[in-house]
Amino acid sequence: QVQLVETGGGLVQAGGSLRLSCVASGSFRSIQDMAWYRQTPRKQRELVARITRGGSRNHADSVKGRFTISRDNAKNAVYLQMNNLTPEDTAVYYCNAVVITAWGKTSESWGQGTQVTVSS
Repeated sequence: QVQLVETGGGLVQAGGSLRLSCVASGSFRSIQDMAWYRQTPRKQRELVARITRGGSRNHADSVKGRFTISRDNAKNAVYLQMNNLTPEDTAVYYCNAVVITAWGKTSESWGQGTQVTVSS
């Protein structure tokens, strides 16, 4: 079983920055892809950014040039640096990880979400 714990959300003014962190714990062999998603009451959950174990990453067009995903495999952690935030970035941000379990199976896990609110 894998637990993902996100930290770093909060309230920030437009143009400001936040850094989200997510740490995985539990029993697993390895973590494959890690990602950040976000969701608002009016929209379906959408992918913000994804990073492979080897460090290859992609970002949604809406955040390119402003957000950067990174990870630390030794710490089982993934980060999302968010700069030049706008009110449209207001959402609950979820950490996502695909792991190889102790039994060699692929499993997907989600964090509980962290609220990011950007005021105008």
